[in-house]
Amino acid sequence: MGLRTPDEFLAGLKDERRVYYRGQQITDVVGHPELGLAAHHAATDFRLAEDPAHRPLAVIDDEGAPYSAYFRVPRNPEHLAARSQLIETATAEGATLVLLVKEIGTDALFALMRVLERHGHDQGLERVRDFHRACMDGDLALAVAQTDVKGDRSKRPSQQADPDLYLRVVDRTDEGIVVRGAKSHTSYTPVVDNVIVLPSRSMTADDADWSVAFQVPADTEGLTMYTSDFLDGGQHPWTHPVSARHKMVETLTVFDDVLVPWENVFYDAEPEIAGDTALTFVEYHRFTAVSYKLPLLDAFVGAGVAIAQANGILGASHVRDKLTWLAGYAETVRGLVQLAAQRGQSENGIAYPDVFTTNLAKWTFARDFHEAMETVQDLAGGLLVTGPAGEDWESEAVRPVLEKYLVGAWPAGDRMAIMNLISDLTARLYGGYQAVLAIHAEGSVEAEKLAMFRAYDPSPALDYVKRLAGIGS
Repeated sequence: MGLRTPDEFLAGLKDERRVYYRGQQITDVVGHPELGLAAHHAATDFRLAEDPAHRPLAVIDDEGAPYSAYFRVPRNPEHLAARSQLIETATAEGATLVLLVKEIGTDALFALMRVLERHGHDQGLERVRDFHRACMDGDLALAVAQTDVKGDRSKRPSQQADPDLYLRVVDRTDEGIVVRGAKSHTSYTPVVDNVIVLPSRSMTADDADWSVAFQVPADTEGLTMYTSDFLDGGQHPWTHPVSARHKMVETLTVFDDVLVPWENVFYDAEPEIAGDTALTFVEYHRFTAVSYKLPLLDAFVGAGVAIAQANGILGASHVRDKLTWLAGYAETVRGLVQLAAQRGQSENGIAYPDVFTTNLAKWTFARDFHEAMETVQDLAGGLLVTGPAGEDWESEAVRPVLEKYLVGAWPAGDRMAIMNLISDLTARLYGGYQAVLAIHAEGSVEAEKLAMFRAYDPSPALDYVKRLAGIGS
């Protein structure tokens, strides 16, 4: 098949998957007023392939049957740069909210290919390649369940009082493995076709039953998704111009004695591979992360300029200083993303972004994100939280009052449109969601700094300093 239309993608979600939302089992995620919003948002990835303006970026046409460019195995820095541009473009089309139904799954597939070939795991590598081909041919949407619920974080998986706090294998049969446990923070699980499961950490020999990687269809028996309601719906589109139309869903993804056929198992009881998988996966996923953050930073810059104009303060020197800082922040992150691709390296013919530069980009983004939010809020003013409701704006009795008294250098309608956008991006639920993502998503700030420390080779700088100091000469 190669490519699916948005309608074909949405139709594929109507199956026997078990999804709970606010205590109720949802039998039709597409028809649900809130989960359906997430499904239609995710369908943007499929609409890109149909849009003539985006098709050259979103579709690979030169290798036989056309297929989604997300599934192209990167072979060089140019492929990495094109992938980053696709992720950035898709997120911009999603109004600053990442789509993530093809991005994260292919991050996992590329990592598994490298790790299994590195370890000489021929059977697992063949299974990953077979599944990758099935994803290309079927144009599948994918989620990745990696983060275990962890329990007592001072203890390893095998040391937990409850062994199910890290996902584990509880039985092995002729048909396959049986797994039990839960994964948290699993993005878009209710609206994908298949779920890839990866270990979240390094393992020891005692943790062999927890050292497993596999994939299953989303409607597999025993798999249940408990969906967070944090970005709940029902907002007025006037006051919530982004979050009323676009939705992310996260789940606690529970595996209750799920049978995984052997052909879907990438490896089992391989503790020496588990930690390597986790680290290699984030080499791609943090590159994906900083790529999809760029439209949000562009929105901060544009909103800052717009509200400064609307409020009539653009001429103030401190305002220009704030806007210069915002632009410098956004372009620093963008430049580091591009440099990570340019510095990309290759392992057995598969390209990956430079580890140090990728983590530097992610750390720079996370370190300064809350200051960027504060800067935009400072430029906007208190109307971010004291402004009128959408129903007020629609009221024939109230609107003339608002148009008279909420005017600035711009008409009240235009000024409040920018004010509401900034409020949605920085002060309401969506802004809070993005603020938490900046700290925790795709790895913590400390994890990024640790990755930088591991990846950086200080020997050239050290040798240079010794020469300058006359040491060892």
